[in-house]
This record gives sequence, structure tokens and C-alpha cells, in this order.
Amino acid sequence: MPPLLLVGILAISDTPAAELMTTEIHLNRSGINTIDLPRENAQVECGSTLKIRFKNRGAPIHITATTSNAGMFTDFFHENMYVIDEIMFGIPLRKECSPGFFDVDIIAGYGAMKATLRVEVIVKPSREEQVLAKELPIQPEAHGRPHLLMVAMALGLVLYCTWYYTRIEIFNLAAFIALIAGALFIWYRQT
Repeated sequence: MPPLLLVGILAISDTPAAELMTTEIHLNRSGINTIDLPRENAQVECGSTLKIRFKNRGAPIHITATTSNAGMFTDFFHENMYVIDEIMFGIPLRKECSPGFFDVDIIAGYGAMKATLRVEVIVKPSREEQVLAKELPIQPEAHGRPHLLMVAMALGLVLYCTWYYTRIEIFNLAAFIALIAGALFIWYRQT
């Protein structure tokens, strides 16, 4: 029964999502010893494996994959391969690394052809960082100027107090209009 479990684990780990993260490099497609790279840079997360699929469209070929500036991301340095049809090649990345990039040089034809694949290393935020980013601030942040509703309330209070002591009706009406204008401004300003 345990071998079935191992097969199940392999089937789960080889999902279509893993196929999307595979970088394909075509060899001998446009000529002898040619290396055709994808247009976009390869992207890989820290702690995962950069998967490169070499597809040979011509005679069997010797290639070399080497990195010179990947020391802070991986222990990989150099690999010689003989590609008949198609092979998968993986470069494991360290779990603890910072975002950045490195280059994988692919050499064919005993040094006659060379292509460089740029690999962007991205760091997936931890669950704690994601939760902190999603939390809304407890109190609104001050922007350095008084809020228009507060100004309208203060103006309404001053006008109402003026009406209360002078009994001139225009101040009462102005206080009412100031409060309504502040409330309408806040109502229609909501995003």
C-alpha cells in the first residue's frame, strides 16, 4: 500500500500550475547550435525550483548551463548536459533569500553560441505579512487639514449661537444650511 501513496504524492506535485512555471528553451530550432530563449524573464519564488525544459529540434547536442551571479540564491554553479530530444533541468533555490535576479548562461557548440536567461527571484510574503497588509487602520489617518464636515459643524454652531443671542432669523437659517451642506458633501464624497 505505501507505493500507492508515493505515486499519489507524485501525481499531486505534478500539477498544471507547475507546468506554467516551467521555462522552455528550444535548441537547434532556427539553425545548428542555436539557443532560442523565451521573450520574458523566468520567474521563481524563493525555496522553489527553477524548472527549465530544453527541447531539441535537431541533432543531439551538448550544452552547458552555468551561473556566475547566483551565489546568494542557489548553490548551483555549472552543469553539462547531452540533449537528444527533451530534458527537464531544475535549479533549486534557497528558502531564505531576498528578491533579486541572476543569469543562467546556456552555451552550445563548444562555446560557439551563448545565450543568457534572466531569472527574477520573487519572495512570496508570509502569512503574517499578508494579514498585516489586509488589516485596515483602527483610526483614520490625519491629512493635515480640517475635515470639511468639521468646518461646517463649527460654522453652524457659531451661526446658531449668534442667532440664539441676537434673534436675527438669517443666522438660524444660515446655520441650518451650513450643517446640511456639510452632510451632503460627506454623503456624495464617499468612495
